Amino acid sequence: MPDLVFIRENPEEIKNACWLKNIVLDIDLIIELDMKLRGLIHQSEILRSKRNSLTAEFSRVSSEEKKSNLRTQVAAIKEGLNALEHESDTLRENLNALLLQVPAIPWSGSPHGQDDSSNVVIRKCGKLPSFSFPVRDHVELMELNGWADFSRIVNVSGSRTYVLKGRLALLEQALLLFAAQQMMKRAFTPVSVPSIAREHALTATGHFPAGREDVFEIERDSLFLTGTAEVVLTSLHTDEILSINDLPLKYSGISPCFRREAGSAGRDVRGLMRVHQFNKVEQFIISPADLASSEKYHAELLANAEYLMTELEIPYQVIECSTGDMGAGKFRQNDIEAWIPSFKGYRETHSCSSFLEWQARRANLRYRDQDGKVRFAHTLNNTAIATPRIFVSLLENHQTEDGRVKIPACLRSFFDGDIYL
Repeated sequence: MPDLVFIRENPEEIKNACWLKNIVLDIDLIIELDMKLRGLIHQSEILRSKRNSLTAEFSRVSSEEKKSNLRTQVAAIKEGLNALEHESDTLRENLNALLLQVPAIPWSGSPHGQDDSSNVVIRKCGKLPSFSFPVRDHVELMELNGWADFSRIVNVSGSRTYVLKGRLALLEQALLLFAAQQMMKRAFTPVSVPSIAREHALTATGHFPAGREDVFEIERDSLFLTGTAEVVLTSLHTDEILSINDLPLKYSGISPCFRREAGSAGRDVRGLMRVHQFNKVEQFIISPADLASSEKYHAELLANAEYLMTELEIPYQVIECSTGDMGAGKFRQNDIEAWIPSFKGYRETHSCSSFLEWQARRANLRYRDQDGKVRFAHTLNNTAIATPRIFVSLLENHQTEDGRVKIPACLRSFFDGDIYL
């Protein structure tokens, strides 16, 4: 939960964060409910103190009349406490529901804007390919080479599903392994995590309540399919108190991922751009709670992803996301967008995010600092590689006139040195 003391003392900053992130939330109501709840708690404490005094007095009196009178008073206090407790529970539930919607205050350098139209390109990397022949899109390339099946699988698994076949299926495994190996070289511990989680884990990361419609629910078991390993990794150390010596914790989360892609009808739905199931290697860091550390690790996560894009020989651009595009809990977000020749434009493949302590408060993710003080940690994440979406850019940028695809040099060892897929 957000720091209520900070909200009480800095309501205008929180209101401004809501405005910057397009979140309609009554901050004054939060402060009002908090004040009422604290008042009820104070009344309960007074009644408990009085009940304890009467109980102590009961053991000292011998008169039945006085004892009867004390019993009556204690019963009345009990009834009053029950009423206060019921009212407090209702208030607390309403307050907590509002607190889950309170956004993080964004980085001062983030562009101000209502949506992705205000995002800013901060650099472009790699040379755009030049083709002397008509460009095929990734679907045409896969069908030409027998690398996919989009039509049959719809009858089995519905829309936005796919089948990868032959050497492309092997290339997917090679990509994931290559990314995991590179992360391990950078001191990230590989962690293969489940793709199912309880509701509290999705609430901790901020996927709930706002993003609930985009998550597949296993209602019978009160579980949900996760769209990123970040969900499990954030809550892996819930209710623990880590040592400052344990930080930073760097995990490379490996998992299948699932997203309903609700509300994305008509947006890049051809082929592999928006599918319900995919595989991902996710970068995740639990950092000490200081801004300098978060800035350093944010830059590290971004550099790791850029290295992989460079090794894959895919042109890309790095985006500074606007306040209205970055999501409620994010302090800062940089996207990496890959060049897609058939689109004649860029599409997002990575999202590098710093949350400061926003997620840690929700997940109760804490550590003891060098002075012995227990503090909420900072969390950060970024994609390392996500398949099959990366194939959209990889296949199209490396295609040849005869419909073959060159294998990036970094992956050829997985194919006995072959140049073509």
